Amino acid sequence: MKKILLLSDTHSFIDDQILKFVKQADEVWHAGDIGDLHVTDSIKEIKPLRAVYGNIDDNKARAEFPLDIKFSVEGVSVWITHIGGYPNKYNQRVREELSKNPPKLFICGHSHILKVQYDKKLNLLHLNPGAAGKHGFHKVRTMLRFEIDKGEIKNMEIIELANRG
Repeated sequence: MKKILLLSDTHSFIDDQILKFVKQADEVWHAGDIGDLHVTDSIKEIKPLRAVYGNIDDNKARAEFPLDIKFSVEGVSVWITHIGGYPNKYNQRVREELSKNPPKLFICGHSHILKVQYDKKLNLLHLNPGAAGKHGFHKVRTMLRFEIDKGEIKNMEIIELANRG
């Protein structure tokens, strides 16, 4: 079993509130718009990190992290990208490959809107953790926490952090 902390859109912001949840996870996944690499460096000092770069990320982030990552954890296939859209409105760049070879778990960020949605057509779970940073239109900073165990995604929790202020 793996305990996953999923976050996105930190936009160079990390604090003790986020790091408290990092310490409780087995792995941390970041769905892009990292901002300053201090964010990912701080996470990597504590737990293993899987991350992709987002549209605001500079050449340093793009050199360290890919646009997409695909992997398998505990029998669950995962695809993380920053701009992916959502069921029935997937981004054109990912749409064809998603329909040909859908993962069990498709994760993206970008919108700053927390979304947990099952795609019945592609038989996958779509996740967007919202935004953990302070930059953007969102009022509440959010992340997701869940477990993956023997092919099952379970115990999904929304984590609401302090208002972005």
